[in-house]
Amino acid sequence: MAIADVKEYAHLTTEEVDQLGRELDAIRAEVEDSRCAADAAYINRLIKVQRGLATAGRVVLAATPHSRRTRIPGAIAGGALLGAAKILENMEIGHNVMHGQWDWMNDPEIHSSTWEWDTAQPAEQWKHSHNYVHHQFTNVLGHDNDIGYGILRMAREQKWHPANLGQPVYNALLAGLFQWGVALHDLDIEAIRKGRKDPKEMKRQLKQIWRKGRNQVLKDYVVYPALSGPRWRTTLAANAAANLTRNVWSYVIIFCGHFPDGALHFTEEELEDETRAEWYLRQMLGSANFEGGPALHIASGSLGFQIEHHLFPDLPSNRYPEIAVKVRALCEKYDLPYTTGPLHRQYGQALRTIMKLSVPNGWTSSDQPGPPTPAVDRGRRTDDERPTRRTELGSWSRGHSEARA
Repeated sequence: MAIADVKEYAHLTTEEVDQLGRELDAIRAEVEDSRCAADAAYINRLIKVQRGLATAGRVVLAATPHSRRTRIPGAIAGGALLGAAKILENMEIGHNVMHGQWDWMNDPEIHSSTWEWDTAQPAEQWKHSHNYVHHQFTNVLGHDNDIGYGILRMAREQKWHPANLGQPVYNALLAGLFQWGVALHDLDIEAIRKGRKDPKEMKRQLKQIWRKGRNQVLKDYVVYPALSGPRWRTTLAANAAANLTRNVWSYVIIFCGHFPDGALHFTEEELEDETRAEWYLRQMLGSANFEGGPALHIASGSLGFQIEHHLFPDLPSNRYPEIAVKVRALCEKYDLPYTTGPLHRQYGQALRTIMKLSVPNGWTSSDQPGPPTPAVDRGRRTDDERPTRRTELGSWSRGHSEARA
């Protein structure tokens, strides 16, 4: 089955698909041309808030009297502030800065080439596994390692193995240790299992992960507690709570992006000769949004606008709300699904999928739409008429026509 035969947009003609692509390109161009001081002020303000939260957390821990009566409240308050700081830095700041959303400012500090975030995975590896692999091969089985992070079966097309019976346990461990799961992400566990990983590259990556992970552990569990003197236990507990809070929150948000009902998976064959407009369509059908107010969207790294983020990953995140209005209007115009819902429902559907796919397919029913209807003559191009398969995917999300092969 070709990507053009996915039933959610099989009703579109080639001309309609191309026109949709042009309209999405126009949205990108409009935002690029209107980036201004207000956008720069947004990210600078967030960075100040994040650093203020981190400082406030340290002050609370340092100022808390060393007594049984105040130790626990101090650890809770300090841990909450530090957890909020870590969430803000990882989600709305670090993740988006490393996408290049703020490179246009030419600020050497707030730039994708220099930002190193407060988590265990080295920025270099994140930018490869996430910015390139995940964003270009979104929800493509065998390519996108975000489909289960190498330990969870998340699609019925994936072969079941008795080890999948442990998915409820693996899932809980992944949530609590999420920064470490992400740290190993670019290693490509599946490639290692199949013996396809270059040993030299794996050794280089493991050294990077070891250095970054060691520094994170020393910072949170040795240096800061040591600086706290007799309050070291309170600081240690607060740091652990902050990391756990950040891990679980990040896990929930990320699993809402591509696993709720309506977010489709694709095969490598469905990428054959994929045009830029069809790449847009795959991003729209492989992603899911969730609803909420401004505070929720900032805390989630604007990933409540996952569809818009996958269409335009390098546009400023504070512009996603206005982009979403236009994207949703295009979905209505072209009769395309726009998957969204409350956060609790989106995560609930993802969690249900994790549990159901821990057992063989025959034991449970599918929650996704049925197979596409037989192909009909829709005025599509023939194979000979279609563009040649692209040879470089990394620049396709950036909106330049010369990125085509």
